[in-house]
Amino acid sequence: MNGHLEAEERQDQRPEQELTWSWGYRPRSALDRVKAMAPPPPLTPSTPLLHGEFGSYPARGPRFALTLTPQALHIQRLRPKPEARPRGGLVLLTEVSGCCTLRSRSPLDSAAYFCVYTYPRGRRGGRRRAARTFRADGAATYEENRAEAQRWATALTCLLRGLPLPGDGEITPDLLPRPPRLLLLVNPFGGRGLAWQWCKNHVLPMISEAGLSFNLIQTERQNHARELVQGLNLSEWDGIVTVSGDGLLHEVLNGLLQRPDWEEAVKTPMGILPCGSGNALAGAINQHGGFEPALGIDLLLNCSLLLCRGGSHPLDLLSVTLASGSRCFSFLSVAWGFVSDVDIQSERFRALGSARFTLGTVLGLATLHTYRGRFSYLPATVEPASPAPAHGLPRAKSELTLAPAPAPPVAHSPLHRSVSDLPLPLPQPALTSPGSPEPLPILSLNGGGPELAGDWGGAGDAPLSPDPLLPSPPGTPKAAQLSPISEGASEMAASSGLPSPTPGAPVAISAGGPPDHLLPPLGTPLPPGWVTMEGDFVLILAILPSHLGADLVAAPHARFDDGLVHLCWVRSGISRTALLRLFLAMERGNHFSLGCPHLGYAAARAFRLEPLTPRGVLTVDGEQVEYGPLQAQVHPGLGTLLTGPPGCPGREA
Repeated sequence: MNGHLEAEERQDQRPEQELTWSWGYRPRSALDRVKAMAPPPPLTPSTPLLHGEFGSYPARGPRFALTLTPQALHIQRLRPKPEARPRGGLVLLTEVSGCCTLRSRSPLDSAAYFCVYTYPRGRRGGRRRAARTFRADGAATYEENRAEAQRWATALTCLLRGLPLPGDGEITPDLLPRPPRLLLLVNPFGGRGLAWQWCKNHVLPMISEAGLSFNLIQTERQNHARELVQGLNLSEWDGIVTVSGDGLLHEVLNGLLQRPDWEEAVKTPMGILPCGSGNALAGAINQHGGFEPALGIDLLLNCSLLLCRGGSHPLDLLSVTLASGSRCFSFLSVAWGFVSDVDIQSERFRALGSARFTLGTVLGLATLHTYRGRFSYLPATVEPASPAPAHGLPRAKSELTLAPAPAPPVAHSPLHRSVSDLPLPLPQPALTSPGSPEPLPILSLNGGGPELAGDWGGAGDAPLSPDPLLPSPPGTPKAAQLSPISEGASEMAASSGLPSPTPGAPVAISAGGPPDHLLPPLGTPLPPGWVTMEGDFVLILAILPSHLGADLVAAPHARFDDGLVHLCWVRSGISRTALLRLFLAMERGNHFSLGCPHLGYAAARAFRLEPLTPRGVLTVDGEQVEYGPLQAQVHPGLGTLLTGPPGCPGREA
């Protein structure tokens, strides 16, 4: 085997890193967080890290020269005939979910095997699973070949998870920490009711390929997830991931903030894998990762790839005080008027998936309403760093607007019933890797890693079995041995004096959380420095991230931790055609460039909304709340979001 590590002078050419931590390392102290924010050793995209010659599986296949760089695995066929233009010769790490080492079940085979799981984009743009298996056979003994295969698998895993590689060439599996432990909460009724099927067919295989450990629980009723997270021993988990729409994450967030230890609980990294209708936060994560806009399964696969890579980002949260004095927390938006009307009235079309919003918009335009209200906000002291578009919004004395930049090109079973890396029959489609006629490996979750089926190779080829990089260290608890999740959550809430859910109240109420130091009590005068406007509105929207839906970029310049709530409003008098044009332009994020005189925008740190129309709909994160005056304040970086590594916009182009 000619594999070796090439040491070169490394120049820092990568952009500033926004990542706070990577899989396998979760900072606990303030010093840890400062260290985690420090950029890793600089690597140029083309720096060769490993280079070597490998055979293929089955053994009679071609031989390849492999070169691993920080951004890709380069594959060149050597025999039987070198390719002038290699097909499938570049495997981008952004398309890799994970890798593993394998061994032959034949005792006579001294080779070891190295398998890479990828999700490349096809000619039509969609992703399809593919696997590339390479044969390490340059040494005489299996132990030497195994060490070489593990060296490559370890190096690739470190690159995928953002872990530093040593500069002395000693790359061993000891570099890898324990597998991250995730709690997956699945709403089987999410979207069109396909969430569980998508989870089994796409999510579980991919996170198993990445070597992530998980427990999976299906939610069975409203507020189930909120009750679950209240009773968790959070120290046993590296993240809580919802497999649904935005509503389930809203429950998780407010459940964490309702715990007595909310200050530590809210630091628990939260993630989302989109299987709902709107998928707004997933759309923002997809954009942050540098992927092209996507919907449906393509969006799910993109977000799953980012989750497998690991990495988190501070997340601004919005505390919303309602007319009754109760408070809930938002990671997405507060809406009144057209947006909230469409959101709630389209619930009856939930079986249509994301198409429900299209139908709801058409019906909403046909019966367009206006609402009278008083809207006040505390302007941001620091404006967003984006330049204003060519066609800015009109500025009135009472409406100091800042135009953002255009977008860049049930039965209740016990709560402890869950899936914990169990043997699940997960049938995979018979896909083929580029240039290879044989079908790809079949996944088996009972061993914690992929397994190659006996019929994967040709006649006479012994099947391969998993060869784990690292055995579980002594004393490491298995997923099934974690502390049980009990029904005690609701009892804890009652004993703590926390309000119980009541009809007409928000889906998730939080009594904990930081104080709102920028807000006076509702009904009292606002302090100086606030801007107030009163009139008739078609809609008012307060949004934190960039996306209002997977394909709606409402605040194109927004960031997860910019410390701002982005306020958009549309005054009465706008025609139906002009309003439709705004939403069509929002798909590309350039609605502010239309120069619409009825559209307003401001960046703020707090706001108050006082509806003067007796009837209407208010929503927080797409969930209906009590109607009446409300006010909200941004709490910068209060939460932590699993985003994966930041990407370069348009990198898929």
